[in-house]
Amino acid sequence: MARLNVNPTRMELSRLKKQLGTASRGHKLLKDKQDELMRRFILLVKKNNQLRIDVEQELTAALSHFVLANATLNEAFIEELVAVPADNVTLDVIEKNIMSVTVPIMNFHYDETVTEAPLNYGYLNSNAELDGVFGKISSILPKLLELAEVEKTCQLMSEEIEKTRRRVNALEYMTIPQLEETIYYIQMKLEENERSEITRLIKIKNMGSNA
Repeated sequence: MARLNVNPTRMELSRLKKQLGTASRGHKLLKDKQDELMRRFILLVKKNNQLRIDVEQELTAALSHFVLANATLNEAFIEELVAVPADNVTLDVIEKNIMSVTVPIMNFHYDETVTEAPLNYGYLNSNAELDGVFGKISSILPKLLELAEVEKTCQLMSEEIEKTRRRVNALEYMTIPQLEETIYYIQMKLEENERSEITRLIKIKNMGSNA
């Protein structure tokens, strides 16, 4: 590690020692932040994985019903049913701070009755498979919306963890060692100068005594 290019003076030594103290405290704070971010991130990832598994399983079941419905019903009838949404979903996003990470809190607004009766249509041209498709897809909606929020939060926290990791490593492997090496160099240089000065004074004293 190359030391800093500074003058080996006591003033510079004092300044670098203060800088080293600040860097060491900053390193500890960032390391603590990184550890806490990782702890929360792991919990979120577990929640995200479980939500994704649940949503994928329910979507798979819904699609299997759809394949059966599509095989036994007129395709034009199905397209007509889904051409116009049964309800609107609106989204309000507010921000929440988690360990200096700004994450979104997504408040979705929709008529919850849509999960009970997603579409109004006559049953003459329908069948059980089609009814099951709309029922299952509508029931998935709350989990699907929650999954969107959790996945976005995981993404933002992952980016902050990586940014914090780079700052921790920069302090740990570059800034702090560089400061320590420079401080050691200045201390050695000052001690060397002191020894030289003492030697010079002794020589002057001896010359005076001999005279």
